[in-house]
Amino acid sequence: MIHIAKPLIGHKEISAVNEVLKSGIIAQGPKVGQFEHEFAEYIGTDYAVAVNSGTSALYTSLLAHNIGKGDEVITTPFSFIATANMILAVGAVPVFADIVDDSFNISPDSILENITPKTRAIIPVHLYGHPARMDEIMKIADDRDISVIEDACQAHGAVYHGRKAGAISTGTFSFYPTKNMTTSEGGMVTTNDKTVADKIKMIRNHGSNEQYIHEIFGDNLRMTDIAAAIGIEQLKKLDGFNKARQENARVLNKLLQGIDGIITPSTSENNIHVFHQYTIRVTRQFPITRDELRVHLTEKGIGTGVYYPVPIPKQPFYQTLGYTSTIPVAQRAASEVLSLPVHPGLTEDDVLTIAAAIQNAH
Repeated sequence: MIHIAKPLIGHKEISAVNEVLKSGIIAQGPKVGQFEHEFAEYIGTDYAVAVNSGTSALYTSLLAHNIGKGDEVITTPFSFIATANMILAVGAVPVFADIVDDSFNISPDSILENITPKTRAIIPVHLYGHPARMDEIMKIADDRDISVIEDACQAHGAVYHGRKAGAISTGTFSFYPTKNMTTSEGGMVTTNDKTVADKIKMIRNHGSNEQYIHEIFGDNLRMTDIAAAIGIEQLKKLDGFNKARQENARVLNKLLQGIDGIITPSTSENNIHVFHQYTIRVTRQFPITRDELRVHLTEKGIGTGVYYPVPIPKQPFYQTLGYTSTIPVAQRAASEVLSLPVHPGLTEDDVLTIAAAIQNAH
């Protein structure tokens, strides 16, 4: 089976974990501090604060930016549901702008159409590892004194106009096993704002800087030294992992471009796409439907994914909240997208097998 994702854990990660276990310091400790320092240096920010998941990174970032009850936060309908759910979690209201066709990222024009006097923040998602149009988004936000929180949970090492994703505004990352690098579970917030960083450090630790003195609302959202030890080793490998993903994507593009009904992922000369997912579109011109192609590939031993089959405001839960968002581009994408294996664990033969299976589908 050629799996859709495959975390690559080597002997250095195992050795690092053993070292932590032997030390007896297995909760948040010196390894977390080291990982934070090295990740901030990699992304190019003054601060990085480790938490226990990408979801917690989003949640604490919203709280640190003082987003709460009655505020509106504009985001994409085409993402994992955590992006929107964390807006609800802080008491704010998600507002869904539509996406652009080429990158599946949030549309700056649609953001403008959805701004109201209650808009306090924008959360663009660098979907599949492709950076969103941050210059336009930051201008919209700066002109209106609106916060921007980058959901870079799929974009470790992606670059927009010379700056890494997560360095343009407050950034949030996930280290789930399927991501470009992993800590097993974990997350990180990156920022140049000391006030934001300090507040997140308190929120992750029950609102406390000093033991048993709780100054603000908080929770237990800390990263363990076990996870951080894995992250330190994975970060060293991240650029190599990303280069392998990019090479696999390049070969897939070469082999799949020109097939009627298949649209391969877009890239831009000003951006570095890190291909967390390699996502094609299967249009009506292809001999079989997207779902039929997925069955065909499964039968050939090739794993696939549909990220995401139902836009967030069309999810049953959001329907109970009364959402009637008009998002035609996102809805069309949801019916056409199909992610193929692109991870660095693929062999050259794997990539050729994937392409051949699509070329021969009918």
